Amino acid sequence: MSSRSMKLIPLVPLVPLVPLVPLVLAAALVATGCSLAPTYERPAAPVPNVFPGDPPQPGGAAASTVAWQDFFTDPRLAKLIDTALANNRDLRIAVQNIEQARAQFQVQRSALFPTVGVAASGSRSSPNPFQTFGLGGSVTSQYSVNLGITAWEIDFFGRITSLKDAALAQYLATEEARNAVQISLIASVANGWLQLLADEEQLEITRQTLTTREDSQRLTKMRFDNGVSSEIDMQLANSLAENARAALAALQRARLQDENALALLLGAPVPAESMAGIRSLEDAQPMADVPAGLPSDLLADRPDIRAAEQQLIAANANIGAARAAFFPRVALTTSVGTQSTQFSNLFDSGTKAWVFAPQITLPIFDAGRNQANLDSARAGREIAVAQYEKSIQSAFRDVGDALAGRQTLGDEVRALRATTEAETVRLRLNTLRWRNGIASSLDLLDAQRSLFTAQLATVQARLQQLQNQVTLYKALGGGWKA
Repeated sequence: MSSRSMKLIPLVPLVPLVPLVPLVLAAALVATGCSLAPTYERPAAPVPNVFPGDPPQPGGAAASTVAWQDFFTDPRLAKLIDTALANNRDLRIAVQNIEQARAQFQVQRSALFPTVGVAASGSRSSPNPFQTFGLGGSVTSQYSVNLGITAWEIDFFGRITSLKDAALAQYLATEEARNAVQISLIASVANGWLQLLADEEQLEITRQTLTTREDSQRLTKMRFDNGVSSEIDMQLANSLAENARAALAALQRARLQDENALALLLGAPVPAESMAGIRSLEDAQPMADVPAGLPSDLLADRPDIRAAEQQLIAANANIGAARAAFFPRVALTTSVGTQSTQFSNLFDSGTKAWVFAPQITLPIFDAGRNQANLDSARAGREIAVAQYEKSIQSAFRDVGDALAGRQTLGDEVRALRATTEAETVRLRLNTLRWRNGIASSLDLLDAQRSLFTAQLATVQARLQQLQNQVTLYKALGGGWKA
């Protein structure tokens, strides 16, 4: 880059001009503040005002105003969430990212203010290179001590202010990203705990089923030995018993793996008291119900959307910095101090000196670099707009999917519970008929198999229903407000 510059560095007695220095600094501060950044306007949300299949209801409350402590009311789960918030490493990383972004913002903001420092120097020189060995020649000495400002850019066109605003937005985006991590962590802990409850319930069902099938296996073998049952019945009883053992082993493995996953979220082992008194999903205290008819503008409270908007604000500010690069830069160097050729009288009367050196740099030719930077900043803003709009659309889909689950999972759970009750009755009747010699072993074993399948499906559907409540709460942006 080629530029023209003007520099004036007088070295004269201090007293007549020292009062002018504060006036110049004050005038420079007053002159700053002009910004070339475009006026920021939030883009319109590219989604409908209401969620699909969820018409507005009078008096609907904002779910995002509900703190997680009020939503997850079970004390065992609340203790797990507290542990995760204290120990989870992903959340710690997010917090440190905030600290790093805050420090970077403070670094950028400091450029708005002059850096005042003290400089002391001393030198001795001679035109005769043999003077060092005592072969003649004069020695010149120079000593100085100065207090002043070095190369302070006065922000006439808002370049530094725009960079500061961009750094501030990046910091705020990082903070919102941390809030998003917290929401995800809380939801993951809740889902992990509910999964453990479902594992315990399914294990209990499988143990009972295995006991029942082992009894049937033993009785069928006795009947076969006595010539009452066929080998087909005996082999079917053996097959169902072994299937139950395999299912029990698979569920035990899944239970241990789910506990390991929850321990990773907690950053600590899962305490035994978190499962105390719980044998099924119904033993957990219910979560608060999210009201129906919520408006889609609640999505603005989601931290990930707020983070995307801060990124958009930062991109908007970068345009101001790129525009300011086309205008002159004014830098100021000034100092007051003392200067002498003798170190012994450095602070004596008559050794005072001052420097006042403004510098103006005007870009003339840079091979299109400034224009390319401006084009890049404008493209960055358009990218940020698209990312912001996409984050809203993704959030809208998350809520819509969760609402669809709320509307249908309840019916599914009720139907499966009715199926389980019917299969229970069928098994009881088939057992009576089999013992009285009316029904065959095939009827009995088929009833056992159908009941086991219905019981596991009911537990899985109930788990999905509860986890869907967690997903809806998370999708609406709840869980990060203290």
